[in-house]
Amino acid sequence: MDKLCSGYGLVEGPVWDEGRKALLFSDVLNGGVYAVTRDCEVSTVIEHRRGIGGMVPHASGGVVVSGRNVSWKPFAGDDDTVATILMLDRDEGNGNVGYNDLTSDRQGRVYVGSLGSSPVFEDGREPASGDLYLIDLDGKAHVVMPDIRLTNGLAVSPDGRTLYHSDTTPSVVNRYTVNEDGTLSDRDVFVTTDKGVPDGLCVSEDGAVWVALAGGGGGVQSYAADGSPQAFVSIPQPMCTSCCFGGDDLKDLYIVSGSDGGDLNTGAVYVETLETPGLPVHPARIALTGTGV
Repeated sequence: MDKLCSGYGLVEGPVWDEGRKALLFSDVLNGGVYAVTRDCEVSTVIEHRRGIGGMVPHASGGVVVSGRNVSWKPFAGDDDTVATILMLDRDEGNGNVGYNDLTSDRQGRVYVGSLGSSPVFEDGREPASGDLYLIDLDGKAHVVMPDIRLTNGLAVSPDGRTLYHSDTTPSVVNRYTVNEDGTLSDRDVFVTTDKGVPDGLCVSEDGAVWVALAGGGGGVQSYAADGSPQAFVSIPQPMCTSCCFGGDDLKDLYIVSGSDGGDLNTGAVYVETLETPGLPVHPARIALTGTGV
């Protein structure tokens, strides 16, 4: 295992950028999105924005990010005249204070979980549940699964028919049937974790689900499609926050971490090469017709 970079607050949202041949990741606490290569070269691709829990590249360039809202953002230096485009705003009237992890499906639709209270920033609210939203290709969004206690990692199975979804507070990864129109049904518990709590996740080509275990889990646990535990990849930190596949052959498992304890800047990015490749994250294809912010 190699450590590619460190010194961040809470690293989240890892996703492979094929064009850059680099991993994109966010620092939730300190802000910004960064790109790191296998040679440990780090660059800033989005400045300042805090709270990004998930992101996916967009087919037109730039990236779809979560946080206080879901937005499309251009990369730094692409075109300074292009504004951020709002895709889905928060609605504090119904308890929605922001959004956490997200993913895309083969069609380019985006699934994103909302937060009823912030698990990171002090907002004075009691812990509250959120919902799982679908943002369709025309930009319209609606709830496809309610009552998620603490929404986290999302990923689609190789055949596109199952969506896996971490709900951190009850220590479960749920799975849903994905219908043709993107709606979800048949919610059930895929696995319950007993070492740490489930955070980000990704899926490999063989259908295994790789789950980052936060809360002292200290690594990524893989589960076969039937839910049986398989390999465990450990990192030298207890706060393992997310994971994704990358590299030319998608055999590099990137694992990110958050700070734990008194030192607030120990978040890091690790990489381990596996034998089985992961699934690519499909680019979002949502129409960029929202409101500029």
